[in-house]
Amino acid sequence: PTTMYSMVGFQTKMKWNEQKRIFKQIPALEKAEFVRMGSVHRNSFVNSPELLSKKLSFKQNERLFVAGQISGVEGYMESTASGLLVSQAILALLHDRDFSVPPKTSMMGALAHYVLEGLESKNFQPMNTNFGLFPPLAKPNGKKIPKKEKKILYAKRAEKDFAEWLELVKIKAAR
Repeated sequence: PTTMYSMVGFQTKMKWNEQKRIFKQIPALEKAEFVRMGSVHRNSFVNSPELLSKKLSFKQNERLFVAGQISGVEGYMESTASGLLVSQAILALLHDRDFSVPPKTSMMGALAHYVLEGLESKNFQPMNTNFGLFPPLAKPNGKKIPKKEKKILYAKRAEKDFAEWLELVKIKAAR
């Protein structure tokens, strides 16, 4: 039988004894023995908008790339996406082809543009993907788009624009 469980998502500044006291107030945990408590962790990252070129390499050394959390993204999927883009940038460099990140209207592109441009490079902080990174949608007849419809419209626009970008990448790769 399993005797130890891990509770993910409890990064806190609270002292361990205080964490134990609070968790033991939960009926199912009142007799639990806590082996390790949560703590705040700090991720290291570079100031990407200042240091990286549009090709995702360092401005000072075009053969040096970073991806994942150190590049200024947060999350497993975000880190994977940044690695995929960097792999494409490296291939472009090795084969003397042009490279461009996907359009800002796609989630991968929006996050890449954030990493490269930031909101304020002076206070650059890592970011997860979110619809707030997308450029605004065109308002039909100047009317506000209902919240329920916004994400669907963002997704449709992203799918179309990303497919167009992907076709251009395929054409460049075929040359």
